[in-house]
Amino acid sequence: MAQKLNYDVLKKSGYTGYIKESAPVKVLQFGEGNFLRAFVDYWFDMSNEKADWNGKVALVQPIAQGLTKLINEQQGLYTLYLRGSENGKPVNNKRVISVVDACYNPYDAADWEKIRRIAVSDDLEYMASNTTEAGITYDPTCKMTDCPPSSFPAKVTVLLYERFKAGKPGIVFLSCELIDANGQELKKDVLKHAKDWNLGDDFASYIDRDCLFCSTLVDRIVPGRIRDPKEVEELTKENGYEDALLDVGEVFGVWYIEGPKALEDKLPFKKAGLNVHVVPEVAPYKKRKVRILNGAHTGFVLGAYLAGQDIVRDCMHNETIHAFMNKILYDEVIPILPLDKADCEHFAAAVTDRFNNPFVDHLLMSISLNSTSKWKARDLPSLLEYFEKFGKLPKALCMGFAAYIAFYSTNLQRREADALVAKRAKGNEYRIQDDAWVLDFYWDHRDADDKTLVHDVLSNEKMWDQDLTKVAGLEDTVYADLQKIRRDGAEAAYKSVL
Repeated sequence: MAQKLNYDVLKKSGYTGYIKESAPVKVLQFGEGNFLRAFVDYWFDMSNEKADWNGKVALVQPIAQGLTKLINEQQGLYTLYLRGSENGKPVNNKRVISVVDACYNPYDAADWEKIRRIAVSDDLEYMASNTTEAGITYDPTCKMTDCPPSSFPAKVTVLLYERFKAGKPGIVFLSCELIDANGQELKKDVLKHAKDWNLGDDFASYIDRDCLFCSTLVDRIVPGRIRDPKEVEELTKENGYEDALLDVGEVFGVWYIEGPKALEDKLPFKKAGLNVHVVPEVAPYKKRKVRILNGAHTGFVLGAYLAGQDIVRDCMHNETIHAFMNKILYDEVIPILPLDKADCEHFAAAVTDRFNNPFVDHLLMSISLNSTSKWKARDLPSLLEYFEKFGKLPKALCMGFAAYIAFYSTNLQRREADALVAKRAKGNEYRIQDDAWVLDFYWDHRDADDKTLVHDVLSNEKMWDQDLTKVAGLEDTVYADLQKIRRDGAEAAYKSVL
């Protein structure tokens, strides 16, 4: 039986990759889950190898139940597989990550004391976090004397106050939560606690001027675990050790950090040649990600499903669907984005590789969830901005809009508690899941003719925050496109706009 991974077991296993056994703790990280270990800790681990950064990361378990015991049993070591497609070829890279020093549970009094000691260390330079979207929340019930305070911002306030009192330099904070302006939102909450707890103007000034709260944009899909027990067994045998923390992410990864130019030279990533960038603002890069990566998904998958496809990867091997996606991206989205065109085209080219990942069966029906709000956030702004800039309607995005309506209204069978059930040409039933009022709208329109349906969808201000029938030509175009989908099938309709 294989032994559990630790430094001794790893040495005996014959592993020949890069490993760093000891270094000072330079990062205090809130969160010990799959994403941070495949993303933030990966970049710092690579910096040790490529830039001689000579640092370790101490992890803080953000909630009462977590991975502290497992991580410490393995001395912070875990195996990371980065899998995907590059230039159309499968990639499966294995790396044992050795940047983690230890993990601490703040709900254990002894561990909370150790975390406080790390916070005032001369070696500490950074704090990082991914405490989910709910993590950056101000909780007025938290007290300075709580051991520890329950909320994440309150814990940060306590630790930064300890550092301030010890006369230590400010910290660079790297927030990875999936909310807008994540770093600035955290800073606001910390300053609120400082005020409520009467910690003084000097401390507020320390937070404001000496500490740098960076909003960041993260981009890497992290499935996290391998669910097939047989594959886990095979990898255990192949590796020569048992790894309870084995992690899996896609090979693509990019991190945008909002901050001053000087930060780029302070952080180790540029020197290490990594795909991590310090930028004046992350908002344009978020817009690029939402419009290109997420917009591509929402723009083509609904029609692709009606055309008989089931998995994203297979769509990349369908000439018509792939070309339709590319038309949306290269002809209609990239020309309106406020970033360098070549940079956007490079990002769009990576989308094909990411969607063509041979290790992930990404179901179109998974992407279809809540497509109304997704269309509104990801694709409709591109359609409207294209119309405003060029004075004409974007053909592929209009067809994608018609495909959205077709997906929600094709052969409706019944209304269930949490879904509408429809039937596609392939013969199988499928479940449309969205807000109840959206499902009710389409169910109530099940007997409407397409002209009425298109008019009522486009004029529904609750759906789009505006009356889209006022966009010149849009109603007629979407109606004609919907007719093509009904008559010729979605794939042929997609082909007609190429």
